[in-house]
Amino acid sequence: MRSRFAARPSRPARLALIAVAAVALTATATVNATADSRSSTARACGTKDLNFKVSSETQAGGYLLVTAKAKSGVTCYLKGVFPSASFGSSADTEVAPAEQAVSENVTLSGSTAAYAGINPKTTNNDFGKEFERLHLSVAGDETNSITLNLPETVKVDRPIATNWHADPAEAVPFSD
Repeated sequence: MRSRFAARPSRPARLALIAVAAVALTATATVNATADSRSSTARACGTKDLNFKVSSETQAGGYLLVTAKAKSGVTCYLKGVFPSASFGSSADTEVAPAEQAVSENVTLSGSTAAYAGINPKTTNNDFGKEFERLHLSVAGDETNSITLNLPETVKVDRPIATNWHADPAEAVPFSD
């Protein structure tokens, strides 16, 4: 017959098991804390996380430069796709992509900005509708769109937009 004491590990063995378990739990907690802190700083921007400004530029026949900056205390990234934007409520005033590929994400925090260029008129004719405002949101966050006053009235016909870029020189929308 076996005694109860023979089945239990010795005191040094129990202490060794406790020490190994403590190290394993500490390592797991550290990995989880690191993963949590990375995910909180690497979240995608929503429209409400950002302040936007629109300016007129003359390069490439004229276009609108949209500048996005994170609000105070916010750190997020803009995906390297074009913004969701339109000049009115009809489908023919919605911007189409000016670029064929996705760009690198732009992380925004503090004074760091992201830029997208919008060419409101890509046709070579006299057609188009005039608008004074731009409806804008981060792609995927259309329910929180905002309306921005344009620096001047623009004629709109088949508008296009670049992806978000960290350098404003990369946000010039060239049309064919």
